[in-house]
Amino acid sequence: MLRLRLLTWDVKDTLLRLRQPVGENYSAEARTHGVQVQPETLNKAFHEAYKAQQKHFPNYGLGQGLSSKQWWVAVVKQTFRLSGVREDRVLTRMAENLYQDFCSAHTWDVLPGASETLSRCCEQGFRLGVISNFDKRLEKILSQCNLRHHFEFVLTSEDAGVAKPDKRIFEKALRLCGVLPEQAAHVGDDYVRDYRAAREAGMHSFLLAAAGQRGELEVPKEHVLPSLGHLLALLVCLQGSSVL
Repeated sequence: MLRLRLLTWDVKDTLLRLRQPVGENYSAEARTHGVQVQPETLNKAFHEAYKAQQKHFPNYGLGQGLSSKQWWVAVVKQTFRLSGVREDRVLTRMAENLYQDFCSAHTWDVLPGASETLSRCCEQGFRLGVISNFDKRLEKILSQCNLRHHFEFVLTSEDAGVAKPDKRIFEKALRLCGVLPEQAAHVGDDYVRDYRAAREAGMHSFLLAAAGQRGELEVPKEHVLPSLGHLLALLVCLQGSSVL
């Protein structure tokens, strides 16, 4: 149909989103252990703990000898510590449970139009893959959410050893498929990690953006998706043009 052969996809907030804020999940887990912490407190603490962990141990600490599970367990424990929970035995149980819980479909919602858009892209002959700054749990999450079968590959930053916006993760995806950069396009919701990074790797890209965001980021309107359902129509409009 088009000169594009491969479409790669971000996942979080592009195809899937958390069903409820992190603090709600953490607070519910705490209650099962007789610990009462407000979701708002946990949300604030989580963002602080996550930001610090990312700074000191980027990409799940893979270059510093950590596993992604160890990385996340540390984030969860620090979130609760910052919220006033100190009992190590309880912290360990909650962290282990939450690590597993975020693998399950009941924690995630498939975004409107995601399943239908992926199916239609496959029907039109596009090859599909995932490029995500996620850990190895992503395969299971996509399977549980009934999306995994659409993709030839799922490339996480844990698999690749580098994270978006590093163009090497995009280049590795292209090598997996034997596709040239100009024959591929990436779809994601983050301007720096998805839209701009894919273009710096020589690919085309589309930004799933809220109303008004395009003007702030100076993204051409031809590259903006108000919703996933707009993707194929936009590709058809751009067929044979040079504005990709």
